[in-house]
Amino acid sequence: MNLQATILRRTLIFYRPARTSRGVYHQRLARYVWLRDADDPAKSGLGECSPLPDLSCDFSPDYDRLLGEHLRQLTQTGQLDRDRLRPYPSMLMGLETAWRQWQRSGQPGGGWPLWDSPFSRGEQGLAVNGLIWMGGPDFMRDQIEAKLAQGFSCLKLKIGALNFEEELAILARLRRRFPDNDLTLRVDANGAFTPGEALEKLGRLADLRIHSIEQPLRAGQAAEMAALIEKTPLPIALDEELIGIHDLAAKKKLLENLRPQFLVLKPTLHGGFSGAEEWLTLAGSLGIDWWATSALESNLGLNAIAQWCATLADEKPQGLGTGGLYANNLTLPLALREERLWLDPAGSWPDGSSLAADIS
Repeated sequence: MNLQATILRRTLIFYRPARTSRGVYHQRLARYVWLRDADDPAKSGLGECSPLPDLSCDFSPDYDRLLGEHLRQLTQTGQLDRDRLRPYPSMLMGLETAWRQWQRSGQPGGGWPLWDSPFSRGEQGLAVNGLIWMGGPDFMRDQIEAKLAQGFSCLKLKIGALNFEEELAILARLRRRFPDNDLTLRVDANGAFTPGEALEKLGRLADLRIHSIEQPLRAGQAAEMAALIEKTPLPIALDEELIGIHDLAAKKKLLENLRPQFLVLKPTLHGGFSGAEEWLTLAGSLGIDWWATSALESNLGLNAIAQWCATLADEKPQGLGTGGLYANNLTLPLALREERLWLDPAGSWPDGSSLAADIS
């Protein structure tokens, strides 16, 4: 084996600014890890490392240097040191993806069936929610109508950017049109509520039979979050709260102390695939449910997360419909049909050489 590695960089451009309660994204930098065997052209693998500014625990000016060090260790040892990569979840996800494809390359599909499932074989679509981005009331209503026309029965609305009464009015109009057995509504506050106001706001959302709310309080307020979860009239899902928790014992302590109703798992943020599976195992032991969500990755990362998720998930809608955000996304055979994400294993897949040529 003569393992070599290259880091390819692409600035992804959003079709329109992506607004969250943390700010607005206009573009983001993705790194693509390309592994190949110089002695065997059939052996190769691609993975995406895409940390989010102001959110990922491993985002730093030294990111490329650190990623290069981990790649050198992989090429020299032929082993992926997951424990050493624990503090760098976005790197770990990308390296796990590339390494898995490299190990499976030479098989039918060239290693692109990262996991074997009805989804990866193109036999079954993966249920996903329709994501409604923050913005003015008209913009949000236009998105809602478009998602309903596509056939989505589960919508997730990002809230916290508008006046709460305006957001509540949008949700109330939706609920008047569709009972909760016809349309599931999730909301994501991204930590926008204060401890003093959160319980009252959750009560008003519960009156609209909202399925759940992600991260109502800013992460790091453990006592306040535990008290809110204990009294909440609305199921709470934790997302940002899990970022930066790498040690298995620390993960267990957090879940035992907070006892949320759901986890929202993002491999880019929550420990790669191996770290996310630790969260899943712990959650299962405590009766905590979950779903997975992508974290604004391009189609390369989305494909990996979807294939992984399809081996674990039930029919609960996952948050994986973000592949169409970018004007210069990578082309992979992924498609949304109504409310399901489908993969075409016979479609056209990129390789490292074509990706390198396209980026350069």
